[in-house]
Amino acid sequence: MRHTHLVSVVAALAFALPGVQAAPSNAELKQQVADTERAFAATMKARDLAAFTGFLSEETVFYSGPVPLRGPAQVTQFWKKFYDGKDAPFSWEPDQVDVIDSGALAHSSGPVYDPKGKLIGRFNSVWRQEAPGKWRIVFDKGQDICDCKK
Repeated sequence: MRHTHLVSVVAALAFALPGVQAAPSNAELKQQVADTERAFAATMKARDLAAFTGFLSEETVFYSGPVPLRGPAQVTQFWKKFYDGKDAPFSWEPDQVDVIDSGALAHSSGPVYDPKGKLIGRFNSVWRQEAPGKWRIVFDKGQDICDCKK
C-alpha cells in the first residue's frame, strides 16, 4: 500500500512539473527587451501612435519637452506631432541592453537617425517588466550628437 501511494505521488509530480518553467536567463531577458525596443521603434515607422502608447508604463517619464512629461497622456500628447504626417521624422534602434539580476528593470540605448539615415542622437530608456515577458517603458531620454569639430 505504501509503495502504491509513493508511485501515485511521483506520478502526480511528473504531471505537475512540465507546467513549471525556469525563469528566463539574463540573456533571454536582454533579448526580450531588445525585441520590445525594436517593436516600440516600429510604431514610428508604421505611424501608429496608439501602438506607441501601449508601450508606456502608467508611471512613464519622458524627457522630451521643456519639462519632464509624466504619464501616458502627457507623453502621447507631446509625441503626437512625431506621428503626424506620412513619413517618420526619425528612427531608432537598440545597440546596448542590460537587465538587472532580478529581471525587474532594464536599460536600452542606441542611435537615433534622421529620415536619410544620418546619425542625429542617442536614446536611453529604462524598462520595467510588468508581467512575465511584458516590458513597459518607465524613463526615456534622448540627446543630440555633439558636432565637436566646429
